Amino acid sequence: MSPPSCFLPPDFPADAPVALVAGRGTYPHLTATRARAAGRELRLVALDGETHDDLFAEFPEAHRRRVKVGQVGHLKRALRDLGAAGAVLIGQVRPGRLFGGLHPDLRALQLLATLRERNAATIFGTIVREIESVGCRVLDARSFLDADLAEDGVMTGGRRQCDQEHLAHGVRIATEVARLRIGQGVLVRKGTVLAVEAFEGTDAMLRRGGQFKTDRKIFVKLPEPDHDYRFDVPVFGPTTLETMIEAGIGTAALAIDRTVLLDKGAVLARARDVGIEILGVREGLR
Repeated sequence: MSPPSCFLPPDFPADAPVALVAGRGTYPHLTATRARAAGRELRLVALDGETHDDLFAEFPEAHRRRVKVGQVGHLKRALRDLGAAGAVLIGQVRPGRLFGGLHPDLRALQLLATLRERNAATIFGTIVREIESVGCRVLDARSFLDADLAEDGVMTGGRRQCDQEHLAHGVRIATEVARLRIGQGVLVRKGTVLAVEAFEGTDAMLRRGGQFKTDRKIFVKLPEPDHDYRFDVPVFGPTTLETMIEAGIGTAALAIDRTVLLDKGAVLARARDVGIEILGVREGLR
């Protein structure tokens, strides 16, 4: 059995069922695998049209529910029915669902009407409060993933290839972009900002920046200074690495202990094979 995660609250009961509120991608699968290895009893709330069917099939009928994106009242009832003491909000929801394909119930409409600004922080922050109002604690989404996080230094091995000054510039720009809640990633080259991530997401930003046919491009991904890890954790995985390869980007700098590497061993091995360095950096690097 794996040791307990350092991201779980110290007073969270070891035998308490944990519900995965799961979106798209391999993140929910990874969390389920790690949580089971730690001996946790799991439940699943699947988001209709987002959660993979194979993950849904892993759970017995009594331990799973399916709700539509935006049905806050249904989500709360599902967590109560499943007897979940904690919930982990993981996986992606397609950005377009915020503009079409949303199915808000009456409670969701009431909550949305109270928001002056509608962004990830305000919307998901409100959902967290609603979930916790029924006695289900929303846990840090890094829970159980301690071994899958970015580490300090050159994770791909060897000496750092990118220039320290240019890396520090990228970290400084990424820090400001995150602080302004624009996005978590930037692409820089020798003191020039090539691209900034916004609503389109990391991979689309890298493809856009890759249109500049030049060398020594550095991708930096950092969370917001007051980032809420209960509903959003920076992720780096095989898809982003392949996008970097296609875009001719040679360095990725990721916030240590704050970025999840999906399929970490395979990603680092693939990066080494193609000559891409992956660094773990601390926010505020100068």
